[in-house]
Amino acid sequence: MTQSEPDPLTDFGRFEFEHDSKRRTVLTLGSGPGVLVMHEIPGITPEVADFARRLAGEGFAVYLPVMFGTPGRPFSGGYVLGQVARCCISSEFAALSKQRSSPIADWLRALCRRIHQERGGPGVGALGMCFTGGFALSLMLEPAVLAPVLSQPSLPFGVTAAHRCAVGLSPGELEAVKARTAEGGCVLGLRFSSDRMSPPERFETLKRELGPAFEAVEIDSSKGNPFGIPASAHCVLTNDFVDAPGHPTRAAYDRVVSFFREALGARA
Repeated sequence: MTQSEPDPLTDFGRFEFEHDSKRRTVLTLGSGPGVLVMHEIPGITPEVADFARRLAGEGFAVYLPVMFGTPGRPFSGGYVLGQVARCCISSEFAALSKQRSSPIADWLRALCRRIHQERGGPGVGALGMCFTGGFALSLMLEPAVLAPVLSQPSLPFGVTAAHRCAVGLSPGELEAVKARTAEGGCVLGLRFSSDRMSPPERFETLKRELGPAFEAVEIDSSKGNPFGIPASAHCVLTNDFVDAPGHPTRAAYDRVVSFFREALGARA
């Protein structure tokens, strides 16, 4: 299969999950502690599916809900623009709200409870990317979520300085997240240093609000960086991922795996 071909996803299982009259398909793969993977715009592309396969190979049961787009459809500029437009007008996503989490978070928290019931163990991991990157933070309101990962969180869109600093939570939700971290919880964040879609101000807010409980992995994508990473790089774990020992995106992926193992008790 080439990048221009659809991924048939025949190795994934599927089930329908409904909560509060909202019903979506969820793809599954692997066994072990449960990890919720929230795909990026435009959908479950072949690159996102490959990331899920890698995680499953590390000893996790991956749950991949279909939130938008066509599962398996390849990435393209037109596909991205179409899905951004749809998501921005959807009532389930708060693309510009500085102090409100997206309504879909309630459905995702219910899915996390389902995953925990199925997989057992101390809790579940949750990883969001790009459009869904910040959702992992709001999922900390669910006690079952023990290992949230924010990969290039892009909401709210950085149209103003205030938007670039915002993390997409209400003041009450942010206080609840801070209470979780005060009890020992941690949050992992990933981004490229020159990524304008996931602005540095957002990570500065998280560092200030969560202190040492927020671990930031910021990969150098400035001009002349040692690995030749372009300033346009955005997708740390998928489109811009380089599976080579010593490459910083591989190091970021390895840290995600170890973060999940530490929190969920998974074996290497």
